[in-house]
Amino acid sequence: MLIALTAAGVTVLIDATAGRLPAVAYWGPALPGLDAEQAESLVAAAQPVTGSNDPEIRPRVAVLPGHETGWTGRPGLRGSFAGAGWSPAFLVTEVTVDGDPVGAFHAGGAGRVEVRAVDDADRLELRLTLELLPAGLLRCRAAVRNLAGEPYALDDLVLALPVPAEATELLDFTGRHNQERVPVRTPFPAGTHLRENRKGRTGADSAYLLHAGTAGFGFATGRIWAVHTAWSGNHTHYAEQVHTGERLLGGGELLLPGEIRLATGESYQSPWLYAAYGDGLDEIARRFHRHLRAREPKVSTQRPVTLNVWEAVYFDHDTDRLIDLAERAAAAGVERYVLDDGWFGSRRDDTSGLGDWVVSPEVWPRGLHPLVDRVRALGMQFGLWFEPEMVNPDSDVARAHPEWIMAARAAWPIEARTQQVLNLGIPEAYEHVKTQILAVLREYDIGYVKWDHNRDLVEAGDQTHRGRPGVHAQTLAFYRLLDEIRAAHPGLEIESCSSGGARVDLAVLERTDRVWVSDNIDPHDRQRVMRWTAQLVPPEYLGSHIASGHSHVTGRRHDLAFRAGTAIFGHLGIEWDLAEATEAEAAELREWVAFFQRERDLLLGGDIVRLDGYDDRILVHGAVAPDRSRALFAMAITDSITPDPAPRLRLRDLDPEARYRIRPVLVGPEPRLVAPGWWGADRSGHILTGAALELAGVASPRTHPDQVVLYEASRV
Repeated sequence: MLIALTAAGVTVLIDATAGRLPAVAYWGPALPGLDAEQAESLVAAAQPVTGSNDPEIRPRVAVLPGHETGWTGRPGLRGSFAGAGWSPAFLVTEVTVDGDPVGAFHAGGAGRVEVRAVDDADRLELRLTLELLPAGLLRCRAAVRNLAGEPYALDDLVLALPVPAEATELLDFTGRHNQERVPVRTPFPAGTHLRENRKGRTGADSAYLLHAGTAGFGFATGRIWAVHTAWSGNHTHYAEQVHTGERLLGGGELLLPGEIRLATGESYQSPWLYAAYGDGLDEIARRFHRHLRAREPKVSTQRPVTLNVWEAVYFDHDTDRLIDLAERAAAAGVERYVLDDGWFGSRRDDTSGLGDWVVSPEVWPRGLHPLVDRVRALGMQFGLWFEPEMVNPDSDVARAHPEWIMAARAAWPIEARTQQVLNLGIPEAYEHVKTQILAVLREYDIGYVKWDHNRDLVEAGDQTHRGRPGVHAQTLAFYRLLDEIRAAHPGLEIESCSSGGARVDLAVLERTDRVWVSDNIDPHDRQRVMRWTAQLVPPEYLGSHIASGHSHVTGRRHDLAFRAGTAIFGHLGIEWDLAEATEAEAAELREWVAFFQRERDLLLGGDIVRLDGYDDRILVHGAVAPDRSRALFAMAITDSITPDPAPRLRLRDLDPEARYRIRPVLVGPEPRLVAPGWWGADRSGHILTGAALELAGVASPRTHPDQVVLYEASRV
């Protein structure tokens, strides 16, 4: 049978004929008029000839590639019954679309294809799901169940999708703490481009998204196919090209040795592998954004402006000082106040108390009530920091239950940040953490939790099971803990923070409302980190704070206009000791907060646009309203440039025939720059068509390095 699904300009043609596992025969731009005859002809016409010294029948690469077809590339399923049954041949027994049986041909819009198959020895059942979502995203996953009377050791279960020969370049990411999501572009190699993550969390250096596209693809142009493994533990992304020319993109969970052993009747389900096709990186990004924006509960564009106290006070939890900071924040227009690390147990620095989620009577003799009550009286929400999966060895919980620490042997793993990992896969440890968190949430009026995770899972074993690997169980327990806490407190918002941005993926974003993009809030670096984090995550999820004038991470100094002009293109916050702000800075900060509050529907709800054609020191990006009536753009200069001034500002994705007033947006004092004449003495700008703004552009001002200039385009 053949199944054609089309949504949001994308068609996926699935070949499930002759009882074989489904293969994607076509995935790309929508194919008009794709009826049964055309689908059969397309599949037949695409059948390649047999090459020299190849099998008599050209291997057919299913979504779960298998050796039984003659495929010598990476198999989708690896495992065995004590060495036997390592190359199962599956026969499909059932295919449904949206729950209904399928005849010889099915054509429709967005929909879910479910496939059941059993191997030739009746020892394994396989269930495959392929779903085309309304945003044009394709996602797939697999589940395998042991039907035999002996254990099945599952080593690997990854899925793969084909891309055409024109996809000659790869783009994925690397990075580190404070420099997350650094793009890396390489040729599509012969053999395998393999990105494995063994950190037990998504990772600051994860592949994030693996793109394959036509040569030189950019933000606006080039045919691109991309995959993302939606899993917050160990995981894999890979691109593969075999000698016969087939090219695949794939991914799944990375399983540690012995981690999954299926007894009779037990099953394992892989994470979703998401896949996007688009013309240009911006279209790829928008597909993911539209998918997340359709999530329930929705994340509103009316995100409250947030103040986090971390870089203002660190562990110095003085009630009077914190209340003073709350009053200054409220005066600036802040709508949410977050108390960070240091409020619990013996946590006076980062060496003690982690894991004891009880308010410290030493620091807070009346509990958090004086601060919470004052914050709420000022009209702000109150938020609180937790790090539920981590523990200091110097803590009550570690002393009472050393067996709850994740370890592969009797000795604990090497420490990182004076921390070990609490094994949430142990039911008693899980209940301990959940009970303590829920007790705090019941006692105080808390609307927001910053959920941190500050170290990798090294030698993450389960001491109660002879040190067997525990990352898979830990990841599922983390998801379950989030789900249960949110079920108990439906209005609670949760931020995923992990040494900054080391746990950012679609699975965690199903359960959280914000990600902390990076611990580095220096706007010079944040310009790029925000630019590339947005390849998957829409701006309303991106925690983006106005830092202090002197960066605590890099030591650079920046004026408020650059700090704020960078931060407003995400969920705006402040991380600055406002007691150190001058009167002029406080007044300017109020203007920036008010500007964000007026414009957050556009800044956080618009379509992301990033401009090609500038060198790496000039970053142009913006948000365009879905109806193309308005747009806000920024041109950031992050270094000295040659030539000077910068090239013309060009805006993209406006209505080419409509006329727009383009003008600079000046918040606070006018920055030091040399303005072009078209700005006008009153800064009212000029009127030009959308086509002229994209194809011709307007002159840029002369600016210093580390300056950003904002522009508004409004249809007239």
